[in-house]
Amino acid sequence: MVRSITNLSRSGLSDWMIQRVSAVLLATYTLFIFGFFIANPNLSFAEWQHLFSSFWVKIYTLVTLLALVGHIWVGMWTVATDYLKNAWVRFIVLFIIAVTAFIYLVAGVSAVWGV
Repeated sequence: MVRSITNLSRSGLSDWMIQRVSAVLLATYTLFIFGFFIANPNLSFAEWQHLFSSFWVKIYTLVTLLALVGHIWVGMWTVATDYLKNAWVRFIVLFIIAVTAFIYLVAGVSAVWGV
């Protein structure tokens, strides 16, 4: 069995679980945001700011951001290991994906928590 140091988890089952759980979380967050838009057709900045000032929405957003990063990593790692056979090309692509996902996470945390 080939082992890769770039794999997030130890088994295919845990990768599968990360993908499925994160997908459900991303779907519920999307429905929550769309529901908020539908419930507030004339949404103002003050209402939007009030929504994201509540602690539970910040936590929900943070957990969703972490799920997004995990979802990105497992999905792109799977695609890269399936289709990029050259080890250096795969390493460079996965490095770029990891840096991009980290930047998304930092930007999201900064936007939500005001850090």
